[in-house]
Amino acid sequence: MKLRYRLTLQFASIFALILVLFSLVIYYFTSLYRQDDFYKRIQQRAVVAAEYILEADEVSEQQRQQNLISFYHELPYEAVRVYNSDGRLIFSKGEGDLGGNPRILEKIKQEQQVQYEVDDRQVVGISYSDNQGNYSVLASSVDAYSLRKLQHLKVILIIGFLGSMVVVLIAGWAFSKQAMRPITKVVSEVEKISASDLHMRLSSARGKDEISHLAQTFNKMLDRLELAFEMQSTFVSNASHELRTPLTAMIGELEVALMKPRTSVEYERVLQSTLEDARLLTELSNGLLQIAQASIDSSKVKQTELRFDELVWTAREQALKRQLNARIDVDFENFPDDEDRLVVKGSEALLLIAVVNVFENAIKFSPPGQAIKSLIKVQGHEVVLEVKDQGLGISKEDLKHVFVPFFRADNVRSITGHGIGLPLAERILKLHKGQILIESILSEGTRVTIKLPQAYTFIPSRA
Repeated sequence: MKLRYRLTLQFASIFALILVLFSLVIYYFTSLYRQDDFYKRIQQRAVVAAEYILEADEVSEQQRQQNLISFYHELPYEAVRVYNSDGRLIFSKGEGDLGGNPRILEKIKQEQQVQYEVDDRQVVGISYSDNQGNYSVLASSVDAYSLRKLQHLKVILIIGFLGSMVVVLIAGWAFSKQAMRPITKVVSEVEKISASDLHMRLSSARGKDEISHLAQTFNKMLDRLELAFEMQSTFVSNASHELRTPLTAMIGELEVALMKPRTSVEYERVLQSTLEDARLLTELSNGLLQIAQASIDSSKVKQTELRFDELVWTAREQALKRQLNARIDVDFENFPDDEDRLVVKGSEALLLIAVVNVFENAIKFSPPGQAIKSLIKVQGHEVVLEVKDQGLGISKEDLKHVFVPFFRADNVRSITGHGIGLPLAERILKLHKGQILIESILSEGTRVTIKLPQAYTFIPSRA
């Protein structure tokens, strides 16, 4: 069922329930008031009948005439019965069954007054004391006029309810259309967005209601999707280029070598060149494999507790083995009294790869012989490593893509590399709930910051 239909039915159902309860309350209290009011009138008629019948020989002629006049001001379908203390009927006027049985008469004696109904007839019984004894007087009447009015009220309420429901359904349909208009607009705009139109955004995101919040959330998702598509496109483009280059070189060398017979020295040179290109392809393949491994579920990675400073020193040694002429200075800032604050939890092999890649990147893009400065410090509940070089730097536009595999900035195309180191480091750190941040200025250098959560939770001491 469409949401518009559901809203209309819910709106109509709630209103119908309120209207039915309202109508029932009106009808019930009107009926109750009519019944009580008529009982009081019948009670007055019972007293008048008793005074006229039983007091006739005890009052003056003038009072007797007044009682007579009052007695003959009858109610519609009125009936009166008078019984003596022995239960014998001594006076009867009007037709109809008043239910004057011994049980009712005994109840009148005990309670002095009773009220009950016999079909449409309302009956009031009272006990009346006279100088000749105690009597039971039953007076009865049918409130025909008020019952007709009550019936008319019922018809009016039913017709009013049905008429109101028609109005409510029409109003609910219009209301649901108005309420659904922002959602319909959002759906219409979303249907226009495809993979080639990820730059489009929903126009309903400027308000402060729930629909605007939904549109804002959707726009943020589109931002992430657009960035992901752009990164994927960049990845495919750069990966294709990086993989094609050694393959093209290998094919070219081999085709040239096969064009005519060569000397053993020339064949050796071709094989050596092909071997270097094959090693380059192996490095690229290993990089892709490591990225895939760094993207697996963190729960599947075996983690142990390890000292972060020791990990950095180990990474420094490995980086220097690969770059014999490089220099890496490691310093400490606010070294903690409790060395457990330097302990992190993770895979030593993966974290070592991440830190080594950061060191190698800094060495690769720095002038020869330039020292790489690194700083270990503790900030809050994190252990931080800052690695700073004074190399070529990265432009603001290229900074957006540094974590895309195989991406290389235009100003470092001449430097050997594959664009795998930083993306791999970033995925490893995400796997360990850490983060890597990069700040760079062209021609001034780059600072890479690695942050990892401490293995233990420490409560700051209060002075």
